[in-house]
Amino acid sequence: MLCNRPEKVGKDAGELVGAAPIGVLATTDKEAIEALDADCVFYAPLWSDPEEVCRLLRGGKNVVASGGAWWYRTEHSKADIDKIDAACHEGGTSFHAGGINPGFAGDLLVLTLARIVSRIDAIHIYEVVNFGKDTLKYLHEMGMGSDPEEFLAGPNLLGNAWPLFAQSMAMVADGFGKTVDKYTTDVELGTATRDIRYEGGPTSDMPGFKGVIKKGTVASQHHKWTTWVDNKTFITFHEMYTMDEYNAIEPQPDWGGHYHYRIVIEGDEPTELILQAPPDAQGNYPKPGYTWTAMGPANAIPAVCDAPPGFLTHKELGLVPLRGLVRL
Repeated sequence: MLCNRPEKVGKDAGELVGAAPIGVLATTDKEAIEALDADCVFYAPLWSDPEEVCRLLRGGKNVVASGGAWWYRTEHSKADIDKIDAACHEGGTSFHAGGINPGFAGDLLVLTLARIVSRIDAIHIYEVVNFGKDTLKYLHEMGMGSDPEEFLAGPNLLGNAWPLFAQSMAMVADGFGKTVDKYTTDVELGTATRDIRYEGGPTSDMPGFKGVIKKGTVASQHHKWTTWVDNKTFITFHEMYTMDEYNAIEPQPDWGGHYHYRIVIEGDEPTELILQAPPDAQGNYPKPGYTWTAMGPANAIPAVCDAPPGFLTHKELGLVPLRGLVRL
């Protein structure tokens, strides 16, 4: 297992995730990983390197990814995807990227839901993340707690990510036989009307991580990325991030207070689907985003290994057989 932090070197992968040892040790030696005799590599760094992926593919290893920047060809992703596809054919291997969003909720799930309607006028995909309940290590990188004018004046992490989500929108449009005319972006901010304190709970990715969103700073973000087709708005992604205390944010969010995805199809029949984890005994909604992100590509590994060489989108991969999930 390749890792980036030297303190993890030599430790068992099971130990690193709080499980029993499995006999796989962590290393920072990329050449050692590339030299392994492996059918498939699960590729999941925070920041992806196309050359790194191409070396694995040329070396005879199939690759599945839980993130990165390559789901579907658009003007922003085509150059890297063409390189990856060429490396696949050179090495006789396949590449597939999954995830939860992009990779499932905003593309594969949308196309699946659309099979039961007779007409589609517009589609909206909502992702709602509550930082107050699901405090993330990227809270400040996302611009929470920043000055609103400075936020709008400069680049921001989520705002810069729209080309990644555009791949999902292009995949959906192409699935309907439509061509994207253009993409437009917008963002609406909410500010704290008083200081908002936060602390990562025991199940968050930053337990004990605490701080304060100061009064007057950014406490919610609603990013809207819209795909235009035939000179009309067609697909809109709503990325909605907020702190927990809605009554301390102006304008007050009305998005639903827990992590979930929502697909709304306007047409005949109007259709809506919500993807979320069920609440626990205390009424709290878990945030299984990391698990969902990982399991999509992980469950596709057998199908990717069996597929012909090349870059595989959901369209090429199709409905994959799921092995090992049922353990009765």
